[in-house]
Amino acid sequence: MLDMFLAQAPAAPLEVPSVDYAAVLPMLIVFGVACIGVLVEAFAPKATRWGIQVTISLVAIIAAGVSLILYATGSSSSKAGTTTFSGSISVDRPSLFLWGTLLLLGLGAVFLIADRKVEAGGAFVAQAAIRPGTVQDRAQSATTSQTEVFPLTLFALGGMMTFCAANDLLTMFIALEVLSLPLYLMCGLARRRRLISQEAAVKYFLLGAFSSAFFLYGLALLYGYADSVKLADIAHAAAGSDRSDTLLFAGLGLLVVGLLFKGSVGPFHTWTPDVYQGAPTPVTGFMAACTKVAAFGAILRVLSVGFSSTSWEWRGVMWAVAIISMALGAILGLTQTDVKRMIAYSSVAHAGFLLVGAIAMTEDGLSSTLFYLLAYGFTTLAAFGVVSLVRDSSGEATHLSAWAGLAKRSPLLAGVFTFLLLALAGIPLTSGFVGKFVVFSAALSDGMAPLVVVALVFSAVAAFFYLRVIVLMYFSEPAADGPTVTVPGGFTTAAIALGVVVTLVLGVLPAFALDWAGAGGFAS
Repeated sequence: MLDMFLAQAPAAPLEVPSVDYAAVLPMLIVFGVACIGVLVEAFAPKATRWGIQVTISLVAIIAAGVSLILYATGSSSSKAGTTTFSGSISVDRPSLFLWGTLLLLGLGAVFLIADRKVEAGGAFVAQAAIRPGTVQDRAQSATTSQTEVFPLTLFALGGMMTFCAANDLLTMFIALEVLSLPLYLMCGLARRRRLISQEAAVKYFLLGAFSSAFFLYGLALLYGYADSVKLADIAHAAAGSDRSDTLLFAGLGLLVVGLLFKGSVGPFHTWTPDVYQGAPTPVTGFMAACTKVAAFGAILRVLSVGFSSTSWEWRGVMWAVAIISMALGAILGLTQTDVKRMIAYSSVAHAGFLLVGAIAMTEDGLSSTLFYLLAYGFTTLAAFGVVSLVRDSSGEATHLSAWAGLAKRSPLLAGVFTFLLLALAGIPLTSGFVGKFVVFSAALSDGMAPLVVVALVFSAVAAFFYLRVIVLMYFSEPAADGPTVTVPGGFTTAAIALGVVVTLVLGVLPAFALDWAGAGGFAS
Protein backbone atom coordinates (compact mmCIF):
# COMPACT_ATOMS: atom_id res chain seq x y z
CA MET A 1 0.00 0.00 0.00
CA LEU A 2 2.78 2.42 0.92
CA ASP A 3 4.65 1.60 -2.31
CA MET A 4 1.53 2.34 -4.37
CA PHE A 5 1.05 5.69 -2.61
CA LEU A 6 4.67 6.73 -3.16
CA ALA A 7 4.50 5.70 -6.82
CA GLN A 8 1.37 7.77 -7.39
CA ALA A 9 2.58 10.85 -5.52
CA PRO A 10 6.21 11.56 -6.36
CA ALA A 11 7.86 14.04 -4.04
CA ALA A 12 8.16 17.55 -5.38
CA PRO A 13 11.73 18.84 -5.62
CA LEU A 14 12.79 20.99 -2.71
CA GLU A 15 12.95 24.67 -3.49
CA VAL A 16 16.32 26.19 -2.68
CA PRO A 17 15.78 29.57 -0.98
CA SER A 18 17.24 32.54 -2.79
CA VAL A 19 19.76 34.45 -0.70
CA ASP A 20 21.17 37.89 -1.42
CA TYR A 21 24.42 37.46 0.49
CA ALA A 22 25.53 41.04 -0.07
CA ALA A 23 22.36 42.32 1.59
CA VAL A 24 22.63 40.15 4.71
CA LEU A 25 26.44 40.17 4.98
CA PRO A 26 26.50 42.44 8.08
CA MET A 27 24.26 40.00 9.93
CA LEU A 28 26.25 36.98 8.75
CA ILE A 29 29.53 38.56 9.88
CA VAL A 30 28.19 39.12 13.40
CA PHE A 31 26.85 35.57 13.72
CA GLY A 32 29.96 34.06 12.13
CA VAL A 33 32.37 35.79 14.49
CA ALA A 34 30.13 34.87 17.44
CA CYS A 35 30.63 31.22 16.48
CA ILE A 36 34.39 31.82 16.22
CA GLY A 37 34.26 33.30 19.71
CA VAL A 38 32.77 30.06 21.02
CA LEU A 39 35.66 28.14 19.44
CA VAL A 40 38.13 30.54 21.06
CA GLU A 41 36.64 29.68 24.46
CA ALA A 42 37.04 25.98 23.70
CA PHE A 43 40.57 25.90 22.31
CA ALA A 44 42.52 29.10 23.10
CA PRO A 45 44.67 29.26 26.27
CA LYS A 46 42.85 31.13 29.03
CA ALA A 47 45.55 33.79 29.29
CA THR A 48 45.02 34.83 25.67
CA ARG A 49 41.23 34.69 25.45
CA TRP A 50 40.45 38.22 26.60
CA GLY A 51 42.69 39.84 23.99
CA ILE A 52 41.42 37.57 21.23
CA GLN A 53 37.76 38.03 22.13
CA VAL A 54 37.99 41.82 22.35
CA THR A 55 39.85 41.99 19.04
CA ILE A 56 37.53 39.74 17.05
CA SER A 57 34.42 41.37 18.55
CA LEU A 58 35.55 44.85 17.54
CA VAL A 59 36.72 43.63 14.13
CA ALA A 60 33.36 41.89 13.57
CA ILE A 61 31.33 45.00 14.34
CA ILE A 62 33.57 47.26 12.26
CA ALA A 63 33.58 44.80 9.33
CA ALA A 64 29.80 44.48 9.51
CA GLY A 65 29.52 48.28 9.52
CA VAL A 66 31.78 48.61 6.49
CA SER A 67 29.81 45.99 4.55
CA LEU A 68 26.60 47.79 5.51
CA ILE A 69 27.90 51.12 4.20
CA LEU A 70 29.14 49.54 0.96
CA TYR A 71 25.79 47.88 0.34
CA ALA A 72 23.74 50.95 1.25
CA THR A 73 25.75 53.28 -0.98
CA GLY A 74 26.60 50.98 -3.87
CA SER A 75 23.62 48.70 -4.44
CA SER A 76 20.62 49.78 -6.46
CA SER A 77 18.40 47.27 -4.65
CA SER A 78 19.22 48.88 -1.29
CA LYS A 79 17.30 52.00 -2.30
CA ALA A 80 14.04 50.21 -3.09
CA GLY A 81 14.56 47.41 -0.60
CA THR A 82 14.75 43.68 -1.16
CA THR A 83 13.66 40.48 0.53
CA THR A 84 15.84 37.41 0.87
CA PHE A 85 15.83 33.95 2.47
CA SER A 86 12.54 33.22 0.64
CA GLY A 87 11.07 36.51 1.79
CA SER A 88 11.72 35.97 5.50
CA ILE A 89 14.28 38.80 5.80
CA SER A 90 13.63 42.28 4.44
CA VAL A 91 16.64 44.49 3.77
CA ASP A 92 15.23 47.96 3.19
CA ARG A 93 16.07 51.48 4.29
CA PRO A 94 14.58 51.12 7.79
CA SER A 95 16.45 47.82 8.22
CA LEU A 96 19.73 49.39 7.14
CA PHE A 97 19.21 52.35 9.48
CA LEU A 98 18.40 50.06 12.40
CA TRP A 99 21.35 47.79 11.61
CA GLY A 100 23.71 50.75 11.53
CA THR A 101 22.31 52.00 14.83
CA LEU A 102 22.66 48.57 16.44
CA LEU A 103 26.23 48.13 15.22
CA LEU A 104 27.31 51.52 16.57
CA LEU A 105 25.59 50.88 19.89
CA GLY A 106 27.06 47.38 19.95
CA LEU A 107 30.51 48.90 19.48
CA GLY A 108 29.97 51.12 22.51
CA ALA A 109 28.63 48.17 24.52
CA VAL A 110 31.69 46.06 23.71
CA PHE A 111 33.87 48.95 24.91
CA LEU A 112 32.04 48.96 28.26
CA ILE A 113 32.14 45.18 28.59
CA ALA A 114 35.85 44.98 27.71
CA ASP A 115 37.03 47.46 30.35
CA ARG A 116 38.96 45.80 33.18
CA LYS A 117 40.18 48.95 34.91
CA VAL A 118 36.87 50.10 36.39
CA GLU A 119 36.33 46.72 38.08
CA ALA A 120 39.55 44.88 38.95
CA GLY A 121 39.54 41.63 37.00
CA GLY A 122 36.50 42.64 34.97
CA ALA A 123 32.81 42.88 35.75
CA PHE A 124 31.90 39.26 34.98
CA VAL A 125 32.43 35.92 36.69
CA ALA A 126 31.41 32.46 35.53
CA GLN A 127 30.30 31.10 38.91
CA ALA A 128 28.15 33.96 40.11
CA ALA A 129 26.22 31.59 42.37
CA ILE A 130 29.16 31.18 44.77
CA ARG A 131 28.12 32.46 48.20
CA PRO A 132 29.73 35.81 49.08
CA GLY A 133 32.39 35.70 51.80
CA THR A 134 33.37 32.07 51.30
CA VAL A 135 36.83 30.75 50.43
CA GLN A 136 35.63 30.10 46.88
CA ASP A 137 34.41 33.68 46.65
CA ARG A 138 37.77 35.11 47.69
CA ALA A 139 39.57 32.83 45.26
CA GLN A 140 37.31 33.82 42.41
CA SER A 141 37.68 37.52 43.21
CA ALA A 142 41.33 37.21 42.27
CA THR A 143 40.58 35.77 38.84
CA THR A 144 40.19 37.72 35.63
CA SER A 145 36.86 38.37 33.96
CA GLN A 146 35.16 35.61 32.03
CA THR A 147 35.33 36.13 28.29
CA GLU A 148 32.29 34.10 27.26
CA VAL A 149 30.38 37.37 27.51
CA PHE A 150 31.83 38.55 24.17
CA PRO A 151 30.33 35.82 21.92
CA LEU A 152 27.12 36.10 23.94
CA THR A 153 27.04 39.81 23.13
CA LEU A 154 27.54 39.11 19.43
CA PHE A 155 24.83 36.44 19.37
CA ALA A 156 22.42 38.88 21.05
CA LEU A 157 23.42 41.63 18.60
CA GLY A 158 22.89 39.33 15.62
CA GLY A 159 19.50 38.33 16.99
CA MET A 160 18.53 41.98 17.31
CA MET A 161 19.53 42.64 13.69
CA THR A 162 17.45 39.68 12.54
CA PHE A 163 14.53 40.68 14.77
CA CYS A 164 14.05 44.15 13.29
CA ALA A 165 14.47 42.87 9.70
CA ALA A 166 12.24 39.80 9.97
CA ASN A 167 9.48 39.82 7.38
CA ASP A 168 7.52 36.90 8.76
CA LEU A 169 6.41 36.14 12.29
CA LEU A 170 8.17 32.78 12.62
CA THR A 171 11.56 34.30 11.77
CA MET A 172 10.77 37.13 14.16
CA PHE A 173 10.04 34.66 16.97
CA ILE A 174 13.28 32.75 16.39
CA ALA A 175 15.22 36.03 16.37
CA LEU A 176 13.45 37.04 19.59
CA GLU A 177 14.77 33.92 21.31
CA VAL A 178 18.26 34.32 19.85
CA LEU A 179 18.56 37.84 21.25
CA SER A 180 16.91 36.99 24.57
CA LEU A 181 18.75 33.86 25.71
CA PRO A 182 22.23 35.43 25.84
CA LEU A 183 20.83 38.42 27.74
CA TYR A 184 19.24 36.18 30.37
CA LEU A 185 22.64 34.66 31.05
CA MET A 186 24.59 37.92 30.93
CA CYS A 187 22.33 39.48 33.56
CA GLY A 188 23.43 36.92 36.16
CA LEU A 189 27.21 37.15 35.71
CA ALA A 190 27.98 40.16 37.91
CA ARG A 191 31.17 39.99 39.98
CA ARG A 192 29.70 42.32 42.63
CA ARG A 193 26.19 42.34 44.13
CA ARG A 194 25.69 38.76 42.99
CA LEU A 195 22.40 38.01 44.71
CA ILE A 196 20.62 40.92 43.09
CA SER A 197 22.25 40.00 39.77
CA GLN A 198 20.98 36.44 40.01
CA GLU A 199 17.53 37.71 40.98
CA ALA A 200 17.53 39.95 37.91
CA ALA A 201 18.47 37.05 35.64
CA VAL A 202 15.72 34.80 37.02
CA LYS A 203 13.06 37.52 36.77
CA TYR A 204 14.08 38.42 33.24
CA PHE A 205 14.07 34.77 32.18
CA LEU A 206 10.67 33.93 33.69
CA LEU A 207 8.90 37.06 32.48
CA GLY A 208 10.66 36.84 29.12
CA ALA A 209 9.46 33.28 28.64
CA PHE A 210 5.96 34.38 29.60
CA SER A 211 5.99 37.19 27.02
CA SER A 212 7.38 34.84 24.36
CA ALA A 213 4.39 32.59 24.97
CA PHE A 214 2.07 35.52 24.27
CA PHE A 215 3.96 36.24 21.05
CA LEU A 216 3.82 32.61 19.94
CA TYR A 217 0.10 32.27 20.70
CA GLY A 218 -0.57 35.45 18.72
CA LEU A 219 1.48 34.02 15.86
CA ALA A 220 -0.64 30.85 15.89
CA LEU A 221 -3.91 32.81 15.79
CA LEU A 222 -2.69 34.97 12.91
CA TYR A 223 -1.58 31.89 11.01
CA GLY A 224 -5.05 30.46 11.50
CA TYR A 225 -6.53 33.68 10.14
CA ALA A 226 -4.29 34.26 7.10
CA ASP A 227 -2.89 30.75 6.41
CA SER A 228 0.54 32.38 6.42
CA VAL A 229 3.03 33.89 8.83
CA LYS A 230 4.31 36.48 6.34
CA LEU A 231 3.37 40.03 7.21
CA ALA A 232 2.43 40.86 3.61
CA ASP A 233 0.06 37.88 3.44
CA ILE A 234 -1.55 38.86 6.73
CA ALA A 235 -2.04 42.39 5.42
CA HIS A 236 -3.60 41.04 2.21
CA ALA A 237 -5.97 38.79 4.17
CA ALA A 238 -6.97 41.63 6.50
CA ALA A 239 -7.66 44.02 3.61
CA GLY A 240 -9.61 41.70 1.33
CA SER A 241 -11.13 38.99 3.49
CA ASP A 242 -14.69 38.57 4.68
CA ARG A 243 -13.55 36.28 7.51
CA SER A 244 -14.23 37.09 11.14
CA ASP A 245 -11.80 39.58 12.60
CA THR A 246 -11.75 37.82 15.97
CA LEU A 247 -8.64 35.81 15.15
CA LEU A 248 -7.00 38.82 13.53
CA PHE A 249 -7.29 41.21 16.45
CA ALA A 250 -6.81 38.57 19.13
CA GLY A 251 -3.62 37.50 17.38
CA LEU A 252 -2.46 41.08 16.98
CA GLY A 253 -3.11 41.83 20.64
CA LEU A 254 -1.12 38.84 21.88
CA LEU A 255 1.66 39.51 19.38
CA VAL A 256 2.00 43.13 20.41
CA VAL A 257 2.14 42.20 24.11
CA GLY A 258 5.29 40.20 23.41
CA LEU A 259 6.81 43.07 21.45
CA LEU A 260 5.89 45.71 24.02
CA PHE A 261 7.51 43.61 26.74
CA LYS A 262 10.84 43.69 24.90
CA GLY A 263 10.49 47.44 24.38
CA SER A 264 9.88 48.11 28.12
CA VAL A 265 6.53 49.70 27.31
CA GLY A 266 4.19 50.13 30.27
CA PRO A 267 2.26 48.30 31.63
CA PHE A 268 4.47 45.47 30.32
CA HIS A 269 7.57 46.95 31.93
CA THR A 270 7.60 45.21 35.31
CA TRP A 271 10.89 43.44 34.62
CA THR A 272 12.73 46.61 33.65
CA PRO A 273 13.58 48.30 37.00
CA ASP A 274 14.73 45.10 38.72
CA VAL A 275 16.76 43.85 35.76
CA TYR A 276 18.37 47.23 35.05
CA GLN A 277 19.34 47.51 38.73
CA GLY A 278 20.65 43.97 39.16
CA ALA A 279 22.45 43.29 35.89
CA PRO A 280 26.11 44.27 35.47
CA THR A 281 26.06 47.90 34.34
CA PRO A 282 27.72 47.23 30.93
CA VAL A 283 24.99 44.67 30.25
CA THR A 284 22.32 47.10 31.44
CA GLY A 285 23.62 49.71 29.01
CA PHE A 286 23.61 47.17 26.17
CA MET A 287 20.05 46.05 26.97
CA ALA A 288 18.68 49.55 27.50
CA ALA A 289 20.04 50.84 24.20
CA CYS A 290 20.05 47.93 21.76
CA THR A 291 17.00 45.97 22.89
CA LYS A 292 14.89 49.12 22.66
CA VAL A 293 16.06 49.72 19.08
CA ALA A 294 15.37 46.13 18.02
CA ALA A 295 11.97 45.95 19.72
CA PHE A 296 10.65 49.17 18.23
CA GLY A 297 12.09 48.26 14.85
CA ALA A 298 9.97 45.10 14.98
CA ILE A 299 6.92 47.00 16.25
CA LEU A 300 7.20 49.48 13.38
CA ARG A 301 7.47 46.69 10.81
CA VAL A 302 4.57 44.66 12.19
CA LEU A 303 2.19 47.62 12.40
CA SER A 304 3.24 49.24 9.10
CA VAL A 305 3.50 46.14 6.91
CA GLY A 306 1.02 43.74 8.46
CA PHE A 307 -1.73 45.88 9.96
CA SER A 308 -1.75 49.31 8.34
CA SER A 309 -5.12 48.65 6.67
CA THR A 310 -6.75 48.04 10.06
CA SER A 311 -5.08 50.91 11.90
CA TRP A 312 -8.35 52.59 12.87
CA GLU A 313 -9.34 49.48 14.82
CA TRP A 314 -6.18 49.23 16.96
CA ARG A 315 -4.91 52.82 17.20
CA GLY A 316 -7.19 53.67 20.12
CA VAL A 317 -5.75 50.83 22.17
CA MET A 318 -2.20 51.90 21.31
CA TRP A 319 -3.04 55.46 22.36
CA ALA A 320 -4.00 54.11 25.77
CA VAL A 321 -0.84 52.01 26.02
CA ALA A 322 1.34 55.01 25.13
CA ILE A 323 -0.35 57.18 27.78
CA ILE A 324 -0.02 54.45 30.42
CA SER A 325 3.66 53.99 29.61
CA MET A 326 4.39 57.72 29.79
CA ALA A 327 2.44 58.06 33.05
CA LEU A 328 4.03 55.07 34.77
CA GLY A 329 7.54 56.02 33.70
CA ALA A 330 7.27 59.69 34.65
CA ILE A 331 5.38 59.31 37.94
CA LEU A 332 7.13 56.23 39.32
CA GLY A 333 10.48 57.67 38.27
CA LEU A 334 9.90 60.49 40.76
CA THR A 335 9.87 58.02 43.66
CA GLN A 336 13.13 56.23 42.89
CA THR A 337 16.22 56.49 45.09
CA ASP A 338 18.48 54.34 42.89
CA VAL A 339 20.07 55.84 39.78
CA LYS A 340 19.75 52.67 37.69
CA ARG A 341 16.09 52.22 38.64
CA MET A 342 15.47 55.88 37.83
CA ILE A 343 16.93 55.42 34.35
CA ALA A 344 14.81 52.27 34.01
CA TYR A 345 11.60 54.23 34.61
CA SER A 346 12.94 56.90 32.28
CA SER A 347 13.17 54.12 29.68
CA VAL A 348 9.50 53.27 30.27
CA ALA A 349 8.52 56.92 29.75
CA HIS A 350 10.62 57.17 26.59
CA ALA A 351 8.96 54.00 25.30
CA GLY A 352 5.66 55.85 25.51
CA PHE A 353 7.11 58.79 23.56
CA LEU A 354 8.43 56.38 20.93
CA LEU A 355 5.02 54.76 20.64
CA VAL A 356 3.53 58.16 19.79
CA GLY A 357 5.66 58.21 16.63
CA ALA A 358 5.23 54.52 15.90
CA ILE A 359 1.42 54.72 15.68
CA ALA A 360 1.44 57.81 13.46
CA MET A 361 1.55 55.46 10.42
CA THR A 362 3.09 58.09 8.13
CA GLU A 363 6.51 58.53 6.54
CA ASP A 364 7.29 61.27 9.05
CA GLY A 365 6.19 59.01 11.89
CA LEU A 366 8.55 56.26 10.72
CA SER A 367 11.56 58.53 10.19
CA SER A 368 11.06 60.41 13.46
CA THR A 369 10.80 57.18 15.46
CA LEU A 370 13.97 55.83 13.87
CA PHE A 371 15.80 59.06 14.72
CA TYR A 372 14.51 58.95 18.30
CA LEU A 373 15.83 55.39 18.68
CA LEU A 374 19.26 56.50 17.49
CA ALA A 375 19.33 59.49 19.83
CA TYR A 376 17.99 57.64 22.86
CA GLY A 377 20.33 54.69 22.43
CA PHE A 378 23.56 56.66 22.55
CA THR A 379 22.46 58.89 25.41
CA THR A 380 21.42 55.92 27.54
CA LEU A 381 24.55 53.90 26.78
CA ALA A 382 26.78 56.80 27.82
CA ALA A 383 24.70 57.40 30.96
CA PHE A 384 25.24 53.84 32.15
CA GLY A 385 28.93 54.21 31.37
CA VAL A 386 29.02 57.14 33.80
CA VAL A 387 27.06 55.19 36.43
CA SER A 388 29.70 52.43 36.37
CA LEU A 389 32.39 54.90 37.53
CA VAL A 390 30.85 55.94 40.87
CA ARG A 391 31.84 53.15 43.27
CA ASP A 392 32.23 52.14 46.89
CA SER A 393 33.57 49.02 48.61
CA SER A 394 30.60 46.91 47.46
CA GLY A 395 30.85 47.95 43.82
CA GLU A 396 28.76 50.57 42.05
CA ALA A 397 27.24 53.21 44.33
CA THR A 398 23.85 53.68 42.70
CA HIS A 399 21.86 55.08 45.62
CA LEU A 400 21.10 58.75 45.02
CA SER A 401 22.64 59.75 48.36
CA ALA A 402 26.01 58.58 47.04
CA TRP A 403 25.77 61.11 44.20
CA ALA A 404 25.44 64.09 46.54
CA GLY A 405 28.18 66.63 45.86
CA LEU A 406 29.58 64.65 42.93
CA ALA A 407 30.46 67.91 41.15
CA LYS A 408 32.89 68.74 43.96
CA ARG A 409 34.63 65.36 43.74
CA SER A 410 34.66 65.06 39.95
CA PRO A 411 33.46 68.15 38.04
CA LEU A 412 34.08 66.54 34.65
CA LEU A 413 32.05 63.42 35.38
CA ALA A 414 29.22 65.48 36.90
CA GLY A 415 29.22 67.73 33.84
CA VAL A 416 29.02 64.79 31.44
CA PHE A 417 26.18 63.18 33.41
CA THR A 418 24.34 66.50 33.58
CA PHE A 419 24.54 66.84 29.80
CA LEU A 420 23.19 63.31 29.33
CA LEU A 421 20.33 63.87 31.79
CA LEU A 422 19.40 67.10 30.01
CA ALA A 423 19.35 65.17 26.74
CA LEU A 424 16.99 62.59 28.24
CA ALA A 425 14.81 65.48 29.43
CA GLY A 426 14.71 66.92 25.90
CA ILE A 427 16.56 70.21 26.44
CA PRO A 428 17.50 72.14 23.23
CA LEU A 429 20.91 71.56 21.63
CA THR A 430 20.72 67.87 22.52
CA SER A 431 19.54 64.91 20.49
CA GLY A 432 16.69 64.36 22.95
CA PHE A 433 15.11 67.69 22.04
CA VAL A 434 15.27 67.01 18.30
CA GLY A 435 13.93 63.48 18.81
CA LYS A 436 10.90 64.63 20.77
CA PHE A 437 10.30 67.54 18.40
CA VAL A 438 10.18 65.39 15.26
CA VAL A 439 8.10 62.65 16.92
CA PHE A 440 5.53 65.09 18.28
CA SER A 441 5.46 66.98 14.96
CA ALA A 442 4.72 63.75 13.09
CA ALA A 443 1.93 62.93 15.54
CA LEU A 444 0.42 66.40 15.15
CA SER A 445 0.47 66.05 11.38
CA ASP A 446 -1.44 62.78 11.71
CA GLY A 447 -4.18 64.33 13.85
CA MET A 448 -3.03 63.15 17.27
CA ALA A 449 -2.96 66.53 19.02
CA PRO A 450 -4.53 65.25 22.29
CA LEU A 451 -1.89 62.54 22.57
CA VAL A 452 0.88 65.09 21.96
CA VAL A 453 -0.48 67.33 24.74
CA VAL A 454 -0.43 64.38 27.15
CA ALA A 455 3.11 63.53 26.04
CA LEU A 456 4.28 67.10 26.67
CA VAL A 457 2.81 67.04 30.17
CA PHE A 458 4.54 63.80 31.11
CA SER A 459 7.74 64.96 29.47
CA ALA A 460 7.71 67.92 31.85
CA VAL A 461 7.00 65.63 34.81
CA ALA A 462 9.88 63.34 33.83
CA ALA A 463 12.23 66.31 33.57
CA PHE A 464 11.82 66.85 37.32
CA PHE A 465 13.64 63.69 38.37
CA TYR A 466 16.50 64.45 35.97
CA LEU A 467 16.82 67.93 37.47
CA ARG A 468 16.66 66.45 40.97
CA VAL A 469 19.85 64.48 40.31
CA ILE A 470 21.56 67.54 38.84
CA VAL A 471 20.68 69.63 41.91
CA LEU A 472 21.93 66.83 44.15
CA MET A 473 25.27 66.70 42.36
CA TYR A 474 25.90 70.46 42.36
CA PHE A 475 24.16 71.86 45.44
CA SER A 476 24.75 69.19 48.09
CA GLU A 477 27.81 68.50 50.19
CA PRO A 478 29.57 65.18 49.60
CA ALA A 479 29.64 62.73 52.49
CA ALA A 480 33.00 62.29 54.18
CA ASP A 481 32.85 58.53 53.66
CA GLY A 482 31.16 58.82 50.28
CA PRO A 483 32.00 56.76 47.21
CA THR A 484 34.95 57.41 44.98
CA VAL A 485 34.99 58.18 41.28
CA THR A 486 37.05 55.57 39.48
CA VAL A 487 39.36 56.79 36.75
CA PRO A 488 37.95 55.13 33.62
CA GLY A 489 40.01 52.95 31.36
CA GLY A 490 40.37 53.62 27.68
CA PHE A 491 37.43 51.44 26.69
CA THR A 492 34.94 53.07 29.08
CA THR A 493 36.22 56.51 28.10
CA ALA A 494 35.67 55.66 24.43
CA ALA A 495 32.12 54.42 25.08
CA ILE A 496 31.14 57.53 27.06
CA ALA A 497 32.81 59.85 24.56
CA LEU A 498 31.01 58.14 21.67
CA GLY A 499 27.64 58.63 23.36
CA VAL A 500 28.31 62.25 24.29
CA VAL A 501 29.57 63.20 20.82
CA VAL A 502 26.61 61.58 19.05
CA THR A 503 24.17 63.20 21.50
CA LEU A 504 25.69 66.61 20.83
CA VAL A 505 26.02 66.23 17.05
CA LEU A 506 22.44 64.99 16.64
CA GLY A 507 21.26 67.93 18.72
CA VAL A 508 23.12 70.53 16.66
CA LEU A 509 23.30 68.94 13.19
CA PRO A 510 20.46 66.40 12.92
CA ALA A 511 19.79 66.78 9.19
CA PHE A 512 21.97 63.91 7.96
CA ALA A 513 20.48 61.37 10.37
CA LEU A 514 16.94 62.59 9.68
CA ASP A 515 17.50 62.31 5.92
CA TRP A 516 18.86 58.80 6.28
CA ALA A 517 15.98 57.78 8.55
CA GLY A 518 13.49 59.09 6.00
CA ALA A 519 15.19 57.63 2.92
CA GLY A 520 12.56 54.97 2.30
CA GLY A 521 9.86 52.73 3.68
CA PHE A 522 9.47 49.05 4.42
CA ALA A 523 9.79 46.42 1.70
CA SER A 524 7.50 43.42 1.93
